[in-house]
Amino acid sequence: MLKFAIKPLWVLRDHEDGEHLLPPLIPLLGAIHETGSLVRACGVTGQSYRHAWGLLQEARQVFGAPLVASTRGRGAALTGLGEKLLWADKRIHARLGPTLEALASEIEAELERASPDSRGVLRIHASHAFALTALRDFLARRHIVLEISYQGSSDALASLHHAGCDAAGFHVPIGELASAVLPLYGKWLKPGVHVLVNVVERRQGIIVAAGNPKDVTSIADLTRPAVRFVNRQPGSGTRILLDLLLAKGRLNESRIDGYDRYEYTHAAVAAHIASGMADAGLGVETAARQFHLDFVPLLNERYFLAVRREALESPLFERVLEAMRSREFRAQIVKLQGLDPGPCGMVQEVGDALPALLPRPRRARRKALKAAA
Repeated sequence: MLKFAIKPLWVLRDHEDGEHLLPPLIPLLGAIHETGSLVRACGVTGQSYRHAWGLLQEARQVFGAPLVASTRGRGAALTGLGEKLLWADKRIHARLGPTLEALASEIEAELERASPDSRGVLRIHASHAFALTALRDFLARRHIVLEISYQGSSDALASLHHAGCDAAGFHVPIGELASAVLPLYGKWLKPGVHVLVNVVERRQGIIVAAGNPKDVTSIADLTRPAVRFVNRQPGSGTRILLDLLLAKGRLNESRIDGYDRYEYTHAAVAAHIASGMADAGLGVETAARQFHLDFVPLLNERYFLAVRREALESPLFERVLEAMRSREFRAQIVKLQGLDPGPCGMVQEVGDALPALLPRPRRARRKALKAAA
């Protein structure tokens, strides 16, 4: 099978309508930022010193200011403009990455379906998860094609209910908040009709700048005037979780500077904070670690794939489950900080995995109503 990677391309147009491609420059800036030396950065990027120096001089002319400052005996460092350019690139990749990944998987799926030797395609609609990216890459090496579309947990389950996909990825907090989240999914998730496949357990919490300079240690700290927040989009599972935590703490969302400013992925939230545009955001630990940020854990979540019971009998899904249960895939998950494969690939009845979704016996309901009265 063919595997595609789609990446954004920076093109800068100057006042004379000249075009300048930035891809050769951006990796160079990133390497200088990491190594603190132009010479070492050339080794990392595989460019000659002369070529790298020429890129920096051309960039200086285009932007009207230097992107790198060099000091004898102290190596090289990015200027404020250079840092802004580098972090803009990181935010673009974090924000568009899942969308481009989904588009690439869609193209792969179309080609697979057109192939005379096609073994089938598994369509997954899911809340964004680093584990699914790892699964897609792992299965591609085994010539199994996933077509992934990222959306909120509720939308993914609704799509499964209406036969718009073969599996729906969603996450549920472990503990008391589960009973508040599950009614939002119960409309689409039906015991007896669906079964759940365990994917990972992950840590959810507050992503903060390196060193946690604003000393954010709780949800209540997000309401302090000096703390700039970046949220997730309305309808996302993480946004729902934040609202539940605010309600639990009797905190008003209007007191959070940035509650209405949002990103669509955990990585985009982390990139927003790493670039200095916000001080904190709710997200998974994996995103925080990828951007060298600090993390304040709040709770653990279970991430599932919901599927129709009959889908388990298909040869394609049997191969997917076999791959998920393999030692090699578990090792891939362990490398992603903040993720625990646990019983990855284990199939459970909805009621066994999420007993709060089961209808209570009539006597128990009467007892609960009597107690409430």
